[in-house]
Amino acid sequence: MSVDIPVAKQSSQPAVERPAQPAFGSDLPPWPQVDFSEFGEIETRALSRVQVLTAKYMARNWVTIPHVTHHDDADITDLELLRKAQNEAGVSTKLTLLPYLIKAVVGALQSFPQFNASLDGTGKNLVFKKYFHIGVAVDTRFGLLVPVLRDCDRKSIHELAAELQAITTKARDKGLSMAEMSGGSFTISSLGSFGGTAFTPIVNAPEVAILGVTRAQEKPRRGSGDAIEWRLALPLSLSYDHRVVNGADAARFTARLAGLLADPAAVEA
Repeated sequence: MSVDIPVAKQSSQPAVERPAQPAFGSDLPPWPQVDFSEFGEIETRALSRVQVLTAKYMARNWVTIPHVTHHDDADITDLELLRKAQNEAGVSTKLTLLPYLIKAVVGALQSFPQFNASLDGTGKNLVFKKYFHIGVAVDTRFGLLVPVLRDCDRKSIHELAAELQAITTKARDKGLSMAEMSGGSFTISSLGSFGGTAFTPIVNAPEVAILGVTRAQEKPRRGSGDAIEWRLALPLSLSYDHRVVNGADAARFTARLAGLLADPAAVEA
């Protein structure tokens, strides 16, 4: 049985070249050039090299990634009691909340692998990573640096605490090499020491999500017999690339993360 395959007829008209489409964002109006001294006294200071590079990457990520931010709270009352008890018992490295947060993030990433992934250069394929390298944003005199802690799934809370202390000290004193800031699969930006209730962190491309945390606050909760219980709530702000992650995914991920933070045994496991 033969099958006739239709063949497109060749046009006698010459091919028309279509103009190339401008790159996304290239048609924006130019930045306004203003002589601010016309309005009063000014002082001009050059941005650091790190600040200039960070500005370029942040602008690119904000313009090209469709950002959405999901907000939730995690009950860390029991976790904080455990952390303080361990510090009081004497540990070689003082334990902050961040190592526990890293371990909880790894657990959430293991439950929802699409958050531990990246779009490839074509934008048509999603690359799932089998490793858990977590970036941690650090405020330094050079500007914002993001050291990457590797294989966080294989390290204990105490190992992560010691590594965090060493790398953040180096970042603030000497700066970091590109190798120490490369290869991350997910980033955490913590503003807890500064305050705030929520914010929208910018996704660190080519990652697909970033977690922001602000200062924990005491909040009332209805207990047994309608009694009021005060619990320590940690605000979570999860920004994500909406091309890869949808709202339901983000809500599930954040709920899983909050559940892990509420259970100290699960975080330390």
